[in-house]
Amino acid sequence: MFDALSDTFRSIAGKIRFSDDEKSLYRALDELKKSLLRNDVHHKVCKEIIQQVESKTKTRGIGKQNFLDSLQESLEAILQTSKAYGFTFSSKPPTIVLMTGLQGSGKTTSCAKLAHYLKTKNKKVLLAACDLQRLAAITQLKSLGEQIEVEVFSNEDKNLDVIQIAKAAKKYAINSAFDVLIIDTAGRLAIDEPLMNELELLKEAIKPNEIFYVADSLSGQDGVKTAASFNNRLNISGVILSKFDSDSKGGIALSIAYQIGLPLRFIGVGEKIPDFEIFLPDRIVSRLMGAGDIASLAEKTASIINDKEAKDITKKLKKGQFGFNDFIAQLENMKKLGSMRSVISMIPGLGNMANALKDVDLENSVEIKNIKAMVNSMTPKERENPDILNGSRRKRIALGCGLDVSDINRIIKQFDSAAKMAKRLSNKGGMKDLMSMMGQMQQFKR
Repeated sequence: MFDALSDTFRSIAGKIRFSDDEKSLYRALDELKKSLLRNDVHHKVCKEIIQQVESKTKTRGIGKQNFLDSLQESLEAILQTSKAYGFTFSSKPPTIVLMTGLQGSGKTTSCAKLAHYLKTKNKKVLLAACDLQRLAAITQLKSLGEQIEVEVFSNEDKNLDVIQIAKAAKKYAINSAFDVLIIDTAGRLAIDEPLMNELELLKEAIKPNEIFYVADSLSGQDGVKTAASFNNRLNISGVILSKFDSDSKGGIALSIAYQIGLPLRFIGVGEKIPDFEIFLPDRIVSRLMGAGDIASLAEKTASIINDKEAKDITKKLKKGQFGFNDFIAQLENMKKLGSMRSVISMIPGLGNMANALKDVDLENSVEIKNIKAMVNSMTPKERENPDILNGSRRKRIALGCGLDVSDINRIIKQFDSAAKMAKRLSNKGGMKDLMSMMGQMQQFKR
């Protein structure tokens, strides 16, 4: 996300080589202006950012770091709105969410991603299929519901209209003590009166607590205009930006917040269901500036790995008792975190590595499949204690999983190296060693 902007910010700041060099500041501001416009930032938003950065930098004193600090503050100010971020629960459950957007924006998938996110917060969620226009919409929502183990309310009785189905879903959610009801609605390829009238009637009938508009990050300024049109008719409470990982520009995020005053509530940062995050301006800008987002990473990890599990793994690492069962279990946990690209972008100093990892798929990787096949061919004792894997055992395992003995030797060697590194990192000062090592690697790359 914001890849193009992130790549240019520091190079722009590098133009300010000397303190109090006003000419270099104006050169940097000119480059910044061009970069923002290239990245789909509306000219009014661009003008506001440039004015703020110039004023703040001059007040602080012209210099590279002051320029970057001013830019970070200005971006945060642009993204701030007076409305709430993340998810707000109603005082009386269920919290009813009406999901709106154009066809193809990723609305149905966003419904499932939001449901999964709320499920990780221990909320009981019901999805309601109220898109009767797109033939595959109900089937798609049911399939996604099965994947995340969330119930989907649907009624395929052709005599019932959208309003009746939505009312029935609301009644069922109340009677079954659901915490949240998410209603997937119909979209069109463009805004039309029948679509907007249907949504207005739906809003009046079920009285939702939240009305989210799902915007395709790739839609640029057209997406901003459409969001404004939906807001004028429905009074949108927030925006979910889908396909945000595909948008290397990111201008739509700045434009929606500044021009319409709508908060960006969530962002879809990958194709997988867990690739869904709260949009908190200070955290997003921190990642944009290359400073990472440790807070979000910690929250995401805590929702998957509980304290007891974390302590048990740390103890095993310190004692050198980390086995293949533990490895597979942690691999499954990693998959729940979402894409590797998203996770890496949250770690300070490693943002530049995110693009290199954008195609890493822990689910479909050939290497991961080979490792799982190897582990499945082991005895329980071998999985717990890799040290007993002698030549004859390795040969038997190779025959059992269809790999060569050389493949087994290579995987075990890699596992041993990883276990030793993990043991080192689990000890006092381990993370400091890692950051030092990463710093050396960055210098080597230059």
